[in-house]
Amino acid sequence: MQTLSYEEGIIYEFNKENPYTKKVESGTTLTIETYDCFQNQIKSQDTEVTAIDWNKINPATGPVYVEGAMPGDVLKVKIEEIEIGEQGVMVVGPDLGVMGHRIENMESKILPIHNHKVMFNGLEIPVNKMIGVIGVAPAGEGVNCGTPGAHGGNMDNKMVAEGATLYFPVFVEGALFSLGDFHAAMGDGEVSVTGVEVPGAATVTLEVVKGETLEHPMLENKEVFTQIVSAETLDEAAKLATSEMIERIVAKSSMSISEATMLMSAVGQTEICQIVDPLMTARFVVPKWVLQQLDIQLF
Repeated sequence: MQTLSYEEGIIYEFNKENPYTKKVESGTTLTIETYDCFQNQIKSQDTEVTAIDWNKINPATGPVYVEGAMPGDVLKVKIEEIEIGEQGVMVVGPDLGVMGHRIENMESKILPIHNHKVMFNGLEIPVNKMIGVIGVAPAGEGVNCGTPGAHGGNMDNKMVAEGATLYFPVFVEGALFSLGDFHAAMGDGEVSVTGVEVPGAATVTLEVVKGETLEHPMLENKEVFTQIVSAETLDEAAKLATSEMIERIVAKSSMSISEATMLMSAVGQTEICQIVDPLMTARFVVPKWVLQQLDIQLF
């Protein structure tokens, strides 16, 4: 199996001008190693958080050029496995996250990880491995790795976990796929602006899908299919995620807009991914049993 180390190349923004670090065929399974979101700069409780290089935040490993991917295609990314380090770090500070107005100083906490548990002040938090930053190059100007968008990026969606499959709209030749910002655990919202930040490695399968189009990323796992959207406000993101899912169901079935809207109001879920990045991210979630009864495939 091929491996891509962070030593071979990282990016701080998703950009069509970034030179690719690896070129692979569609269908390739690849293990990608990552720094944590602080580029592994906070190694112990003694590290002065204000002294780290804040220009080296949210590095993503890549980009990977996928042969055959062209604008208008979809890049399918199956997350086969996520491995994480033996300790994580969290940070809070003034003007960061939801409670930044109440916090006076930068503070960090080192969190050991043992037996699939994160140790927090004597508490044991179940490990929930997920990828915060994942996506492709946008068509226009570059987007920094701390900001989500139609290309993916810093969506901080806890569903981006082992076994999940993501679908990204392709904007540039080769797609230029990258990922980073792993978490050992993170709640919906990521309210402090950090989850339990960890280095790690993800094994993914990259496949080009022809004949399908997308406006924003989608995700599926064993139980659900979801539409993910990032926008200026949470209201806008949630409403757009809902409408795009309903439009897709209408396009794939014989249902009218009215019928699909009623159905989604009965069985769909509007959920928050994160509320602390430059754009807000929401998802609309549809259980697969509904799609099975409709006898439709969204991809």
